[in-house]
Amino acid sequence: MIYTHLMSVLLIIILIILFLLISGVVFSFFYCRNIAKGVYNDMLVRTSPDKWGRECSAPENEEHLEMWNRGCNWARLNKDRMTEVDVTNDGFRLYGEYYDFGFDKAAIIIPGRSESLMYSYYFAIPYHKAGCNVLVIDIRSHGNSEGKYNYVCKGEDGDILAWADLLHDRFGMDTIILHGICIGAGTCVLLTARDDCPDFIKAIVSEGGYISFPETFRRHMNQIHKPVFPVMQMVMHELKKHTGTDVYKSRPIDFIDKVRVPFLFLCGKKDQSSLPKCSQMLFDRCGSKDKEIVWFEEGAHSHLRIADEEAYDNTIREFIQRRFG
Repeated sequence: MIYTHLMSVLLIIILIILFLLISGVVFSFFYCRNIAKGVYNDMLVRTSPDKWGRECSAPENEEHLEMWNRGCNWARLNKDRMTEVDVTNDGFRLYGEYYDFGFDKAAIIIPGRSESLMYSYYFAIPYHKAGCNVLVIDIRSHGNSEGKYNYVCKGEDGDILAWADLLHDRFGMDTIILHGICIGAGTCVLLTARDDCPDFIKAIVSEGGYISFPETFRRHMNQIHKPVFPVMQMVMHELKKHTGTDVYKSRPIDFIDKVRVPFLFLCGKKDQSSLPKCSQMLFDRCGSKDKEIVWFEEGAHSHLRIADEEAYDNTIREFIQRRFG
């Protein structure tokens, strides 16, 4: 009798423990899923027409606002050189502005997440100085371009190909240089690694490139004090469900060995999003026989130029002139 009673009590205790464990797992799952959906919608979904529009994305950041103002001033001074242009790819109508200074070369500025073409004005300046026409673009789901989701490079590489075809076919540009910032740098890698990348895309300039989106996203989760596991995996699942992008199969580090065009890496020693060791990994793995890496002592992520405009602009000018005159 006593033995049977003890076994019954033990069974009840075991069932209670199992119930608590299962309840904890279920609670954690739904709790983390809600966090993941919130992070995904905040970072990678255009939840309203005003989000990622043609306005300064970080007016509270003095450097960012100064970059914005200097870029907009450049655009105002050169408005008579500007033609509004658009292309369609993957069912998205995309919008841009082409600044034609009469040169025989053109640069396409590909901004990172949350930025419109107006942000790119600031990075157009060194190319104008270096003797290039400049195309600034609203990437899909940003600015005036159509779309709801950020595709994190995959698919957006086809958008840049469509823009390059426009410059070549309509404006006669046989020398096109891609300037990618952050996610835009990853887009450049995916495009130039493709078998159908045209030979009139002649070079890449990359600032703040990353080895993979999950790798840099993990650090962002730590910075905003969100649990990495399993929230990050859930966010990546949402991304794949809505866009088809498998970030584990579209890592720039896995494609950069296929890049053959001249490649200039602009890297910051104090970049906390694209760590110096990751930038070095990309450079080492890059398949181009004509590659350079230039380190800047100062400058936050995507803010290298504002930290030293003269050195930044001279680096780009010299890179272009040595190869294209």
